[in-house]
Amino acid sequence: MTRILGIDPGLQRTGWGVIDSRGNALAFVACGVVATNPSHAMAERLVTLHRGIGEIITRHHPDEAAVEETFLNRNPLSSLKLGHARGALLTTLSLAGLAITEYAATKVKKSVVGVGRAEKQQVGHMVRILLPGSAGFADAADAADALAVAICHAHHMGIRKVAGVQSSEFS
Repeated sequence: MTRILGIDPGLQRTGWGVIDSRGNALAFVACGVVATNPSHAMAERLVTLHRGIGEIITRHHPDEAAVEETFLNRNPLSSLKLGHARGALLTTLSLAGLAITEYAATKVKKSVVGVGRAEKQQVGHMVRILLPGSAGFADAADAADALAVAICHAHHMGIRKVAGVQSSEFS
């Protein structure tokens, strides 16, 4: 069994989801959101993300982590802020000794819904179907997206093992 922590990065709201993967069987463990206060300084917000995800790691003991890659926003300042958040999150995961794999949003959606351009509602619906215990918990879009990242990682773990590819080389 492999316990996977999926992360949907955001400076204001970072979704997280934990699942167990055993072969093709997936089981919901937990999910939620780490929220920061927009009125706080950037450094404080990054510490909030670091501590919040650190607590999740301590509570759920994941074996691996999967993070959605950054897409470029039209607003360069928004992209920069998201980059700061991702940096804090990747550092937290790395300091915890977790193997980290990053996935493009289109790959996550294709793995979960079957279509790379699926809408958020479709992703949430499929997450609730694939992880029956998540109904009610995965209603928040950020948490559902994080569970989708974890599901995508679980689906691709077998491919990486068969191909003999390291995590960072796969995405």
